[in-house]
Amino acid sequence: MLHMSESSAEHIPVLAEEVLRWLDPQPGQVFVDGTLGGGGHALAIAQRLLPAGKLIGLDLDPAALAAAGQRLAELPVHLVHGNFCDLPEILAQLGISAVHGILLDLGMSSLQLADPDRGFSFSQDGPLDMRFDPSRGEPAWRLVHRLSAKHLAEVLWKYGEERHSRRIAQAIVAHRQREPIRTTGQLAQIIRSCVPRQPRERIDPATRTFQALRIAVNQELASLQTALHRLPDCLTPGGRLAVISFHSLEDRLVKQAFSRDERLHVLTRRPVRPTEMEISQNPRSRSAKLRVAQTRQNRGFQRG
Repeated sequence: MLHMSESSAEHIPVLAEEVLRWLDPQPGQVFVDGTLGGGGHALAIAQRLLPAGKLIGLDLDPAALAAAGQRLAELPVHLVHGNFCDLPEILAQLGISAVHGILLDLGMSSLQLADPDRGFSFSQDGPLDMRFDPSRGEPAWRLVHRLSAKHLAEVLWKYGEERHSRRIAQAIVAHRQREPIRTTGQLAQIIRSCVPRQPRERIDPATRTFQALRIAVNQELASLQTALHRLPDCLTPGGRLAVISFHSLEDRLVKQAFSRDERLHVLTRRPVRPTEMEISQNPRSRSAKLRVAQTRQNRGFQRG
């Protein structure tokens, strides 16, 4: 997860060199970037696939697809508006039986954070939306108004690991009884008013609540669980699946899925972390963890 208080529009792909080293894309191969975002990883991978290879780039965010499309216009990249958990169907529609590598970068793009109209960040006031795909699903403001204090607290604890979840949920319910909560600034101020920032606390008190609501709105962990079950069958024997996570909830799911899946051989005994140099150049990378697994060579390919 990228910290919400940081909203630079510059997009810097996290762990870019490590992704290339572990996925090892070769000319003529077919790869998938399941979370296209700003297109940084896709650019680096697609360049390695020339002249005859192809990269399939997926994203739920139409704005991300449009921006990345301009950046990748001269490369063999096919863009798809879709969810990575639906990759088997997407590949079938494209007439592709299997791919050599898949990357999921579960962080948010800088473009999403920098746009106040999307509602992901509280650094600027904007509509409390948080949907990756603004054309479908329930915006965060509606979730905030619909849930009871008990269920709201459960969401904040489950998806944000927010230790003040009950206090924040009660403050939200009390406020919405007086007036609607429709903007990121409103919500952030409600949280700050009931959870004062501690002197040694590095992050804003609203950070975990915003994370939890975004995960709930976009059903991120459910999509990830589904993808981790389905994606190995989209890979050729010896194909590699790489996942970059940014908080413990995601990383735990990836670690468990990789270790329990008999189709996979785990290549990274411990998660690959950014170097001190990368963290200094891109502070948003500090919580990134890369895990990589490879499909076993001796298994038959099955569509799942």
